[in-house]
Amino acid sequence: MPQPVLALGCTAVTVAGSVWYLPALADLRAGPDRPRSRRTAALACLTGWGTAAAVALALLVAPARWTPAAVAAVGGAAAMALCVRAAVRRAAERRETARQWAGLPHVPPPAARRRPRAVAATAAFAPVLVTGLLLVMAGRGLHPG
Repeated sequence: MPQPVLALGCTAVTVAGSVWYLPALADLRAGPDRPRSRRTAALACLTGWGTAAAVALALLVAPARWTPAAVAAVGGAAAMALCVRAAVRRAAERRETARQWAGLPHVPPPAARRRPRAVAATAAFAPVLVTGLLLVMAGRGLHPG
């Protein structure tokens, strides 16, 4: 499969991913109004989708197939690191909130609203996964050509 066709696929997926990266952008723009863990998770999401856009550009510009794969690997690693950092921060925030609620006399803590973690993780890594699938489906893998 020609690289411009793969680039078109990456671009289409990136544009369709606006349901994830536009709310993430809003979270970042809100600044201190959002918890640090949520802003870090939003940054992870934007890093993942930005990686998909960068891979599409690399598919158009670079003649070798290893270049887009390297872009996807670096961007995916950055998104993963930010996602893990957000999870660690969120756990610390939850412990701090529980400690503060425990200090109040006779007040039950509010029920925690839980989001499915798989959805949040997929939102950050979907662009990297789609790019890898497109490269594999191309039939040539990472060989130049």
